Amino acid sequence: MQQVPYGSVDRDKPLIRVPFTRLAVITVCLPLLGLVACIVLALLYHYNDATYTHCEVPNYLPSISAAISLTPERYIWRFSIGLHSAPRFLVAAAYLSFYRGRFSRRLTEQLLSALTFLLALSENVGLLLLTYVSSNETYSVHKSGFILFIDSLFHMMCTCKLWSLIAKYSLSAEEMKSYRRKLRLFLFNGFFGLLAAYFYKRHNAYCEAGRC
Repeated sequence: MQQVPYGSVDRDKPLIRVPFTRLAVITVCLPLLGLVACIVLALLYHYNDATYTHCEVPNYLPSISAAISLTPERYIWRFSIGLHSAPRFLVAAAYLSFYRGRFSRRLTEQLLSALTFLLALSENVGLLLLTYVSSNETYSVHKSGFILFIDSLFHMMCTCKLWSLIAKYSLSAEEMKSYRRKLRLFLFNGFFGLLAAYFYKRHNAYCEAGRC
């Protein structure tokens, strides 16, 4: 067998190359595909269990929490989120390195970059806790995971602030497009977050049929 010297060119070649855009698309699609599969299985095989509510009023579609809490739906969801979360840790580290290169001589932006990185980590850890620790098993841990996951709004806000600074001093059309997309997604996420909070509060107050 031919020995390859340590540090040779062949030894240092990457084993596989994955374009960042393709990795991002696959990572984003995993939870969506997993959720669709869980809802379809819940409707086909566990309709009564998935649409049951503590208010005991008619419901027509399962909630997300109900759809991912049954078997085998819960395993599909956990598998999807497990695969989804791993690249997100790598992306958070890649963005931190990118921000440090952009703001190498600005202390305030460096601190904001570190905060954004920590918020990205807490969001991902919160998502894993929500996925793998159900409220029926350990409610306090599940609740802590939800609080951590809510940090996603603060993470997106800090990200938009950093990219607004990049856009201010950058002439790159691609970076301007990236900033605008991030800003739209932040507003979109914030709007539907408020909408979800409204319907959750209304559901607990009135227990209306079809809204549980």
